[in-house]
Amino acid sequence: MKLRAHAYGSIAFVERNFALIKRYIGWELVFLSYNIVNALAIGLIGATTGKEMMLYLIVGAMVWGFLSILFHEISESIAWERWEGTIEYTFMAPIHRFTHLIGNCLHAVAYGVVRSTLILVVVVFFFNISIHNANLLGLVIILIVSGLSFVGLGLVAAILPLLSTEKGVYATHIFEAVLLLISGVYYEIDVLPAWIRPLSYISPATYTLRAMRAALLDGASMQQLLPTILLLLGVGFVLVPIGMFIFREAEYYAKKTGKLKRSG
Repeated sequence: MKLRAHAYGSIAFVERNFALIKRYIGWELVFLSYNIVNALAIGLIGATTGKEMMLYLIVGAMVWGFLSILFHEISESIAWERWEGTIEYTFMAPIHRFTHLIGNCLHAVAYGVVRSTLILVVVVFFFNISIHNANLLGLVIILIVSGLSFVGLGLVAAILPLLSTEKGVYATHIFEAVLLLISGVYYEIDVLPAWIRPLSYISPATYTLRAMRAALLDGASMQQLLPTILLLLGVGFVLVPIGMFIFREAEYYAKKTGKLKRSG
């Protein structure tokens, strides 16, 4: 019965977040259009040097688009609460924080899948790409397990807007930019300077991109993808509880110091 209540509560947060998207549908169309054009532009840049590079860059743009949506939606969920003026009501409501956070995470995954699917359809038709040899099952599994890792990172980053109204939001964007730099989205990590390259090996996006390219471009089998899938799954199972714990501690501090008010 308690589990059912948590499930209903999480679904309610999913519905609320989609209602917010509907409320700002104009801006959502703007961002979607920008993401589509960005993916197409990156693919056209790659087309100038050959089809292989074009596909390499397109996969990078698509995967990063999905992962960045997860990270962005979760990490800025607190900022949305402040902008809407509901942060005090949400955090003082008689609902478990786990229910609240899981609802936000489920919304981010669903939203990311919908947007990424739309972009993928447009890109495939625009460049007339054949995906018959791709391992689509492996692709879906990798997206799911890598999503867990970014959910955990998003929960950690979400404490920044909780503790600081404006500076926290800026910090989450810096965090995302660093992940983009070190994860080999548009290039191999070997070209990075030696002093920053070690950071690439602790970014889950690095392994996600490699596995996605192998599944889509090389048709890698499930057996070949299994080590990376298990690695990402393990990272996700570690990061999500850590993210939940850090967020709970930050919430306690914010309530104790009076930082939940809209003005921060």
